[in-house]
Amino acid sequence: MKYTEIIQSLPYTKPFLFVDLLTRVDENGVTGSYTFSEDSDFYKGHFKGKPITPGVILTECCAQIGLVCLGIWLLNQESTSLIGLQIGMSSSEMEFLVPVLPNETVIVSSEKVYFRFHKLKCTVKMHNEEGELVCKGVLSGMLKVNADG
Repeated sequence: MKYTEIIQSLPYTKPFLFVDLLTRVDENGVTGSYTFSEDSDFYKGHFKGKPITPGVILTECCAQIGLVCLGIWLLNQESTSLIGLQIGMSSSEMEFLVPVLPNETVIVSSEKVYFRFHKLKCTVKMHNEEGELVCKGVLSGMLKVNADG
């Protein structure tokens, strides 16, 4: 499966798509990037005059790249049709270390802890372009493919 096909298979669109590029996907993890546009609505109120990217959005970016893209790749390796793909995050534990400002690009990498019965658990890390660790944590979710599509 090509990296562009994985991104196209995501169940998100702008303005809630937080994946620009995938640079590595294999059975053990994924690496990808996203640039947070200064035009994003969440910057208008977070924080007055000094916008930073909300932690919940950083978590979502980590989940989309580190968990969902990997899950799509793993399901495809099982020859599972992705029609009717449903995804639900079941747990997250994140630690935030450095703020992400408007127009910054981040690099997310994940390592699979396990993938059983369509439940995926990964460790994730997000770095900024300077190589600083922005946040890290553990994410898990369920991936379900609806047989009806």
